[in-house]
Amino acid sequence: MAPLPLLRIPLFRLLAINLAIGAGTAVLLVGGLLWLDPGHLRELIFADREPGIALLVLLGSFVVTFGSAAMGSAIMLQGRKDDDGQRGGGHGSRLAVQELARRRHTH
Repeated sequence: MAPLPLLRIPLFRLLAINLAIGAGTAVLLVGGLLWLDPGHLRELIFADREPGIALLVLLGSFVVTFGSAAMGSAIMLQGRKDDDGQRGGGHGSRLAVQELARRRHTH
């Protein structure tokens, strides 16, 4: 039996990889904030009786933010052609409409 059969599904694998990228970025950013100690953030967190809760909430919010941003950007880049040489938005939806029109005319 495969360790994770869901990783065989391409969309799930894409989302999992990008979630891991976003989570790694969040861990690095929280570590950087604790190391740089802006506004005495590290001192405030570790002066509390339960610093783990504050760290968990801080890290959790950063993982949700950066994980969803990485996953969303990966999904939005799916319809983009690399070789079209055009820049700007809206190309993915135009490609989808052209594909839909082509399918209707072939049936």
